Amino acid sequence: MTKILILGANGATAKIVTARLLAETDYDLALYLRNADRLSKYTDNPRVTLVEGDATDISRLSAAMVGVDIVYSNLGGTDLATYTKAIVAAMNTAKVPRLIFYSALGALHEVPGKFGEWNEQAIAAYLPGFRESAKILTAHHEINTTQIRPAWLTDHDEINYETTSSNEPFKGTEVSRQSVADFIVRLLKDPTIYPNDSIGLNKPNTDGDKPAWM
Repeated sequence: MTKILILGANGATAKIVTARLLAETDYDLALYLRNADRLSKYTDNPRVTLVEGDATDISRLSAAMVGVDIVYSNLGGTDLATYTKAIVAAMNTAKVPRLIFYSALGALHEVPGKFGEWNEQAIAAYLPGFRESAKILTAHHEINTTQIRPAWLTDHDEINYETTSSNEPFKGTEVSRQSVADFIVRLLKDPTIYPNDSIGLNKPNTDGDKPAWM
């Protein structure tokens, strides 16, 4: 029986992933978040374990990883690199070999042109954390990590996306959360794909100087 640990489980994309995994697989899920009451609807679900904790607490993270096959990190914020260090330490302690990591466009300095310049300013406070996290994860070869770099997120009810590799310029300006969740579910269903890679996600034909709604 496969068991997935979802960190930052109250995040919008993580909640879509959780619902799909429960509907489409027989996986057991451990949902890790600061306030477990936010996901109290899963309290009586026999396939779900709610874990309340801070993502910097290595001992708490390690305990939550016992019996886990894959960790999916949906964490973010300006302290992301600190969380990433704790995740790596906990995974090594618990001997969990596979990580799906939610990053962002710009983490690899890969966004070209005027949109790249605009993105640098728009998420300037967060890019250092994404970039430091990318370096940390790349250095830890013992953990098979797929980093996901989505474009600016929309709540459009659609699954429509294309991918770019780590050595390709980023395409497009936006992508739906449903699309990102779909890619994550694909990885969780088949963790052999995109090993030790960083994948950009965007909706086709959305190139521009900034997202259309800005």
